[in-house]
Amino acid sequence: MEDTLWPLEPATEAKHRLYKRYLGGWWAKMLQPNAKGFSWPKVTYVDAFAGPGRYEGGEEGSPVFVLKGLLEHAARDRMDLRRDRVQLAFIEKRRDRFEYLKAELARKFGDLTTLPVRVEVRRGDAATETTRVLNKFNAWGNPMLTIFDSWGNVNVPLSLLHRIAGNGGSESIVTFGPNWFSRREEQNPDQLDAVFGGHEYWQRADRETSPDERWRVWLSTYRDALGRAGFEYRLQFQVVPRTGQPLYLVYGTKHPAGVEVMKDAMWKVDPEGGTLFRDPRTRGAEIIGQTDLFGTGGAVHPELRELVVQRLRDGSVTVGVLRDWLERETSRWRGTHAPQAVRALVDEGVLRIDPVGRVTRGSEVKLL
Repeated sequence: MEDTLWPLEPATEAKHRLYKRYLGGWWAKMLQPNAKGFSWPKVTYVDAFAGPGRYEGGEEGSPVFVLKGLLEHAARDRMDLRRDRVQLAFIEKRRDRFEYLKAELARKFGDLTTLPVRVEVRRGDAATETTRVLNKFNAWGNPMLTIFDSWGNVNVPLSLLHRIAGNGGSESIVTFGPNWFSRREEQNPDQLDAVFGGHEYWQRADRETSPDERWRVWLSTYRDALGRAGFEYRLQFQVVPRTGQPLYLVYGTKHPAGVEVMKDAMWKVDPEGGTLFRDPRTRGAEIIGQTDLFGTGGAVHPELRELVVQRLRDGSVTVGVLRDWLERETSRWRGTHAPQAVRALVDEGVLRIDPVGRVTRGSEVKLL
């Protein structure tokens, strides 16, 4: 087929930079012994929409850079890489891309059966093959990272994500392409029921008619679905490239440490290539780089300002509660930003604290 390969979109390139940073930390966290000497007996990675492994311009696809990043990791000597311990599966439904991927991995890494980690390339439907490979790998009960990186339809049943969330240390990332929200009429209602857990959970999003609000509502609806699946912490964000169309990602984990690794990766990637990662709950905030907390004259970053104000509209909270909310509920802001933002907004006359004076975790913050 002529479209076996396709050009690398700017938003996809930015997403790949995020994945590389994130996986560098994830592999290290999962495969090295912790401070008490514990290490997981088995770790599994699944890319359920793997693609052909290469783009039209020669750029590496995710299966290639993920495997290379693991085999060339700076901490490899401390990771105890063994085929019965570290498992990777790359799934592709289209035959031409599946065949191209197998050949591409062989060109890059040689005979996959000789690698120090187990690698399988499988052809089939993302959800069905993910379940099969996790069963074959005997992966249940141990950490897994599952990437459902579809550019078009997202058809992963919530029941599968519920099983994944039930494993200790397991995480998932689901990507929505730029046209998914505007092509809702092409989605099968029964399929949406399976993805969101029932008609009652997605019907409000389906009634949204405003083009600018439609994607926000659908993305928030899916974030809520991951919560019902068992992921206690969910980050949703819009990848805004310098040129081209954005992408939308939802990340789920049960552990604060996973949130820290993802946010650390996001902050490191943000200055590169003019791409930003934006919290979808902010509407009027100007999109500017997130590497500086404060703008001209010490003003709080517009996105951070809007998020803090939104949280306080629900009632006053302590700085400690605000810290936890920023860390665990917003797409990229850290808890350490809370006291700095509070001080600046108090000085601007937007907030007040009780008791007046030094900002501490116990300080109560209110909107004026």
